[in-house]
Amino acid sequence: MISLVNSPEYAKHQLETHPENQGRLEVLIDSLQNEGLLNKLDVHQPILPNEEDLLLVHTKEHLKHLKSFTDSGGGYLDYDTYASPHSYEIAKLAAGGAIKASELVLGQSDFAYSLARPPGHHATTDRAMGFCLINNLAVALKYMRKKHGIKKFLIFDFDAHYGNGTAEIFYHDPHVLYISIHQDPRTIFPGKGFIEEIGSGSGEGFNLNIPMPPGSRTSDYIYILKKILEPVCSQFKADFYYLDVGFDGHHEDPLSSLLLDDDFYPWAACYMQKITPTITLILEGGYSHRGMAQSNLKMIKVLMDKNLNEKEFQPHGKSIVKDETKKIFKEIQNTFSPFFIF
Repeated sequence: MISLVNSPEYAKHQLETHPENQGRLEVLIDSLQNEGLLNKLDVHQPILPNEEDLLLVHTKEHLKHLKSFTDSGGGYLDYDTYASPHSYEIAKLAAGGAIKASELVLGQSDFAYSLARPPGHHATTDRAMGFCLINNLAVALKYMRKKHGIKKFLIFDFDAHYGNGTAEIFYHDPHVLYISIHQDPRTIFPGKGFIEEIGSGSGEGFNLNIPMPPGSRTSDYIYILKKILEPVCSQFKADFYYLDVGFDGHHEDPLSSLLLDDDFYPWAACYMQKITPTITLILEGGYSHRGMAQSNLKMIKVLMDKNLNEKEFQPHGKSIVKDETKKIFKEIQNTFSPFFIF
């Protein structure tokens, strides 16, 4: 069974002139409705987490600042991250969507997908940034660890931007393996996510970055992910899997220089199904409405039909893989040789 977690309340976090606006969710829901898929999904409302849940990740000072800032009318928290008067409560609800999706996977669902906003993977313990106020996935993960005693988590993040907040929160944690494929941080926000950022202390080796050059295509992504994902996952042996879904690597997206097509996203979902029978999906970025809608539709269809093979979504004919992509793989392979064999 596939569950969807969504709420009309997310529209209260809104600035229409900003790329991260409610139109992003509307096009996703409308496309599912138009394809006749929405009524085939098990739709749930998010929960509202309490402060104790949020404090598993964020500092009291951060939460207090968000609340007071929004209570006073909101505005821009930094040069590109805004908050409207209701944004603190809605950001809490978005984190609650991630919690609800996570618990559904423990219960009745093979896959649960939190379609929430604002996104979360740039939010650090004490700072909102990159359109993100609260780190939805991190709150859900720590909640699941505390309430359900789950020990080992794997996060696969394919947003075009490195999830610096999520990475930092778990940078010293050997029980959370964070794998991120994203545009080369020398060319895009947040300027972090290099191969050598591998984790620290007991978490060394559990932060695996795959920085891809601008202009990378689906063939480049598939080439490198097939060499890394399955062997690393099989060696780590996670108890719980998160897919951090970012559609901003799509070739139509205005905020990245990647050239992924609609088929990358169903390929990623299909490939992950080979690795684990249950996945919790958390929406992050994506700012081309058409690109998001088409990619999301294909991804949902894959999750609904377990008979589909990932080969159906690979580029037809001879796949062209850039030499630079092959060099990046070799560098990752060498860097992680003390930790994983692939």
